[in-house]
Amino acid sequence: MVAAIAWCGVLLQLYLSLRLAADNGKSPVDGLVVLLGYFTVLTNIFVALATTMPLTFSNSRAGRWFGSAMTLGCATTAIVFVGVVYHLLLRNLWAPAGLQWLGDVILHYAVPIAVLVYWSMFPPTRKLPRWAPLAWCIYPLIYIAYALARGALLGSYPYHFIDVTSLGYSQVLLNSLGLLVVFGVLGGAVYAIARLQTRAASSALPPR
Repeated sequence: MVAAIAWCGVLLQLYLSLRLAADNGKSPVDGLVVLLGYFTVLTNIFVALATTMPLTFSNSRAGRWFGSAMTLGCATTAIVFVGVVYHLLLRNLWAPAGLQWLGDVILHYAVPIAVLVYWSMFPPTRKLPRWAPLAWCIYPLIYIAYALARGALLGSYPYHFIDVTSLGYSQVLLNSLGLLVVFGVLGGAVYAIARLQTRAASSALPPR
């Protein structure tokens, strides 16, 4: 179910991006480049893969990696981060309608809620290391580096709070640090949920 919701959101946004590019006289490649600049889209793809690969390629190295507790924990943290940041910082900046509104709801609300519910109901069976939330922060760090390099090359940035052109590198790095702290806090919460649920499940088992 989670995989289906995530793929629906990603494919719908792909269609909308390609259509917008065509309407503006640009190529499908241009639409794809714009689409893949957003942390939201990349994270929804991450979630879709993390919930699909273990089912379809369970015996492959990729299937085992995507199905690991560490990978799913990172994907869960990242998609919850997407929902929180969008709701607090981005939702009032535009007013989507029609299919764009549907895509907006799926990517920013439906998928984060579905993944968080799944994580809460089916916590990892293997114990996560205490440093897991710190390891998960590597993902947004990679995105920040990617977004800044991409912005320097293309001259445009996907989010206003990392727009070097208008804010400068000092402010962008400060903003990025603040968002990274939020990501780490959410990672700690995701880790805590798994620990609590695992302990609850263990205590519910009959004594041997």
